[in-house]
Parts: sequence; C-alpha cells; structure tokens
Amino acid sequence: MDFKDLKQIPEIEVVQGFRVKFVHSQYMTLAYWNIQEGSSLQEHSHPHEQVTTVIEGDFELTVENVTKTLGPGSVVIISPNAKHSAKAISDSKVIDAFYPIREDYLKKYSN
Repeated sequence: MDFKDLKQIPEIEVVQGFRVKFVHSQYMTLAYWNIQEGSSLQEHSHPHEQVTTVIEGDFELTVENVTKTLGPGSVVIISPNAKHSAKAISDSKVIDAFYPIREDYLKKYSN
C-alpha cells in the first residue's frame, strides 16, 4: 500500500499552459492536470489506453477527427494509438489515467 498526498507532489509544466502532478503505480499512471484557458496540446498518439475525466472547466478534445466540448463529469476512453488533441476553452482541471504505466513520463519527470 502506498498513500500519496497531492499537496506534496510538485506540479510540472510539460507543455505551455499544461501543468501536472503525476502519480505512478506499478501498472498505471495518473495525471492531475491544471490547464490554462486557451492552451492546446498538438495531435499525438501513444500505446497506452487513456481515460480522461474533466473535473472543472470546458475542455475541447478531438479523438480520431471527432471533436467534442466536455464539461465537468465528462469521461472519455481513448484507445491505444488513437490520434488525439486538446484545447482548454476555459481554465480546466482534468484527470488522465493511463494503462500501462507511462514509462516516458516516469523517466523524464521523476526526481
């Protein structure tokens, strides 16, 4: 068992306007995002399944050329290797769960 306190995890800006706190388990990565209004994430893909949950704000997500504006309580399941991009319509809080663990984030952003 491993307890975490998000207040004790440093927030990192990985893309302009996208600040995040990462929690890694043995099999998954959780990303707790604070995203500034107007910030966008270019189209990309990765081999991980991703479950995105909008907690606050209006957040535009495009997955495989389908664009939706999401609000609090919206959940999207993104298949592995699906092309996707995002834009914060307003300041937003978003949680991403990735399976399997995001080794790239773990290696790049671990102390």
